[in-house]
Amino acid sequence: MLEVNQLAVNYSGVRGLEGVSFRIDPGQLVGVIGPNGAGKSTMMKAMMGLVPRSTGLVEYCTCPLHQQLERVAYVPQRSQIDWDYPITVRNVVMMAMTRSLGWFRRAGKREERIVDGAIDRVNLTDLRDRRIGELSGGQQQRVFLARALAQGADVLLFDEPFTGVDRVTEGILYEVFGELRRAGKILLVSTHEWGQSLQRLDRLLLLNQELIADGSPQQVMTAENLRRAYGSAITSAGHHGHLHKHDDSLAC
Repeated sequence: MLEVNQLAVNYSGVRGLEGVSFRIDPGQLVGVIGPNGAGKSTMMKAMMGLVPRSTGLVEYCTCPLHQQLERVAYVPQRSQIDWDYPITVRNVVMMAMTRSLGWFRRAGKREERIVDGAIDRVNLTDLRDRRIGELSGGQQQRVFLARALAQGADVLLFDEPFTGVDRVTEGILYEVFGELRRAGKILLVSTHEWGQSLQRLDRLLLLNQELIADGSPQQVMTAENLRRAYGSAITSAGHHGHLHKHDDSLAC
């Protein structure tokens, strides 16, 4: 079980996150939504210890999460990655083996099978020797999904994986998420997607610096909760300015 208790982050006295608490059991796919600047990325980074917490405790199997990062796979937003770096698809995925191999031991047959299997699972075998900067946005997202698969982590954190991807990639993401969920993994996925796609999630966390709501998509996506999270940006029809192109039927 992953447990977050009273997590708070402050940047030079400015609140980034305040008193966030929730638990995720193995085999759950949990989404995180909220307006831009709500603290979704900050929360994921603070959970791993990548940004300092002002208060709070994050534990996996009753031990601090930041002390067992080999069990965590984190896929950041695509905008945070240097796509001009001259590295191939296969070498990116092979980076998942660094913790088990160290920096100086070469990958053996076992590691190569794991890496090639992960690349094949996301339908990138024909592009495995291509540089990542030459790929489409969806293909780039699949590279980092493959790296997360190759790592074999128990806790997987995905920051905006559906942004700017094609339908093929979206389908592969949900297929793999389903497989990981059935394997008893813990998945936390931040998203801007609304509408019927939220029905694929077991739970939803609605965030705006603090946790506004936690429950099923139907329980969370109420007009009152959305007004609390988005303020005046929500209209009576349940539409948000950045999300108007999606089916907002859950926000009725």
